[in-house]
Amino acid sequence: MSKRTAAQIIGDMGENAAEKYLKNKGYTVVGRNYRCRSGEIDIIAKDNKYIVFAEVKTRGINSLERPGAWVDRKKQKKIITAAYMYLDENAADLQPRFDVIEVVYDNVTRMIISVEHIEDAFMQEGDYSAF
Repeated sequence: MSKRTAAQIIGDMGENAAEKYLKNKGYTVVGRNYRCRSGEIDIIAKDNKYIVFAEVKTRGINSLERPGAWVDRKKQKKIITAAYMYLDENAADLQPRFDVIEVVYDNVTRMIISVEHIEDAFMQEGDYSAF
């Protein structure tokens, strides 16, 4: 059995907080940690209109950057590709949306300080429907 790293434990803590947040907002979580050759999607959820592919970023309260700053264009492309692979395997009659959920925790107490849900955080190239 392999030992989990501190980063994995903190990442799981953030994803658990993000999932709880989404459920409290009325979303149905249909998947976590979907993996394929293109990458991974942290949380897949549905509401009445969208199937949401959410990237969860967790950072300590003393971090110099917002957690979402780590979701660069390269990461976005991987998430988008993975999302369309998911949709090929799992039919959905909902519009896809790409969100980022920022989780901030206290480094000392290991308690969640805040959860910020950024809807429509990015989109696939050539998709300007959000403008």
